[in-house]
Amino acid sequence: MNMHTADVLAPPQPSTLDDMQLSTVMMRDIVLKTMFRKNVDMVSELAQAICLPIRVTQELIDMAREQRLLEATGTLNANNGNEMGYQLTEQGKSRALDALAQSEYFGAMPVPLDVYREQVKRQSVRNMQITRAQLTGAMGHLVLPDTLLDQLGPAVSAGRSILMYGPPGNGKSSISNGIRDALGDHVFVPRAIEYAGQVITVYDPIVHAAVPVEEDDPTSLRRTPKFDQRYVKCERPTVITGGELSLEMLDLVYNPTARTYQAPLQLKSTGGIFIVDDLGRQAEPPQSLVNRWIVPLEESKDILALQSGEKFEVPFDTLVIFSTNFHPNEIFDQAALRRIFFKIKIDGPNQENFLKIFAMVAKKRQMPLDEATLVHLLKVKYPEIDNIYANYQPIFLIDQMISICDFEGLPYQMSPELIDRAWANMFVKDEHIVK
Repeated sequence: MNMHTADVLAPPQPSTLDDMQLSTVMMRDIVLKTMFRKNVDMVSELAQAICLPIRVTQELIDMAREQRLLEATGTLNANNGNEMGYQLTEQGKSRALDALAQSEYFGAMPVPLDVYREQVKRQSVRNMQITRAQLTGAMGHLVLPDTLLDQLGPAVSAGRSILMYGPPGNGKSSISNGIRDALGDHVFVPRAIEYAGQVITVYDPIVHAAVPVEEDDPTSLRRTPKFDQRYVKCERPTVITGGELSLEMLDLVYNPTARTYQAPLQLKSTGGIFIVDDLGRQAEPPQSLVNRWIVPLEESKDILALQSGEKFEVPFDTLVIFSTNFHPNEIFDQAALRRIFFKIKIDGPNQENFLKIFAMVAKKRQMPLDEATLVHLLKVKYPEIDNIYANYQPIFLIDQMISICDFEGLPYQMSPELIDRAWANMFVKDEHIVK
């Protein structure tokens, strides 16, 4: 399967109540709660609020009318194509309040977990094949050795876990973001899923970037969307966590007031990427964090727990990228390392690539290059640190020289003296400070 949007199969729309695979009581109660909370009275408005086709929404209304929970208002609304209006009966209001006391959830009808599992398979991150051109295009702003792309390409295409390690300041975070940009297509994210009568909200505007959706026929009164509206069409998600990541952030979040759950970060990142940046800087030991991922990484499923203690399986379809400044042997045992499929060392640039980056940054910052300064930098300054180059250094040095020029009222320029002043800010001299 290649990477075009058209290749991700959209979730089909339900056409009858039986297609929904949800309990009729739950669906009816969500209709009553939505009418009560949002004050909607037209079938078309209600259909939009609960994200179901009009035909299925009408079936739910008819069922609630039979149970005397809803009644027709007897008025046709001229603004809404002469639609009949509906309202809650006293019995309906009482049922809505009871249902709200059990769970505040209303609005979009949830997708049963088993139905969502099928959609995850249709849009799996493992179905994608990324070409060298796509990866190079997404990394265009970085100067990387070809051998690094040789390793990254197969790792990303496999959709399995990747550990990037190496000294700080060499672009591990930038490479992770480049991988995210290379994915490029779309997935369908459920607004909420249902398991054992519990609602778990998944779509999160902070994590998910919705994409505009074309209607079949914009002139038609009854526009028919091309997919199940309980999902939001989004770019493949990326969750980036750093030193703040804790084990409890990977559990379901229960809201005791609303009596609903929110999906944990790794479930929100389904079909996309989960980046654990700065591994080793978290309060939890790295080994504990990786142990938590072992079953998901090996079996493509995760185990979550409800408030009752009941455990259940959810799909785990995420490209996990661990990034660390530590050597893997310092923070993991061999069993954990075996379970991470690809281990890629991100080293500092060689002298040739360092100069390429330096020239690229100088051009971007409109700082003219000066040969005597570069010779001074390479022959005098770098031998002080055993000629160890890092990707962050050109940006740091040039920005420092720009700040000095601005302060001294000089046109942008580089000189051995300015390099010495910039260099002094890049490293802190080891010395004992008397307290």
